[in-house]
Amino acid sequence: MSYVTQITAFVMTHDLNASVSFFETVLEFKCGLRQENYAFMSLPGGALRLIEVDQDCDIGEQMIYFDTDNVDGLYIKLRPQLDRLPEGRVRAPFDQPYNMREFHVKDPDNCLLLFGMEIPPSH
Repeated sequence: MSYVTQITAFVMTHDLNASVSFFETVLEFKCGLRQENYAFMSLPGGALRLIEVDQDCDIGEQMIYFDTDNVDGLYIKLRPQLDRLPEGRVRAPFDQPYNMREFHVKDPDNCLLLFGMEIPPSH
């Protein structure tokens, strides 16, 4: 019997409208439920829960890792939207020393979104 069927991260934002727009238009998430200060964003295989907090609330550094089976294919698919983001918000696919190939994107509140897949060790 499985007790956990899905894990969804809460992501704090200072501007819910901007965050919902970012996740919908740049990363192709779907907004399933929208309330005054909350939005449930999903895509096949995962979801996020956006929660708007007051401007004076320090949301600190947030990071979310998305595992994929084709990091380069996903990057190519999202590239038209990623290319429109301000400079410094996207890092193209690269190999990490811990045997992962990743690309990185920062959302409007500087939450670091890491997309990656396991690769064979290099010798």
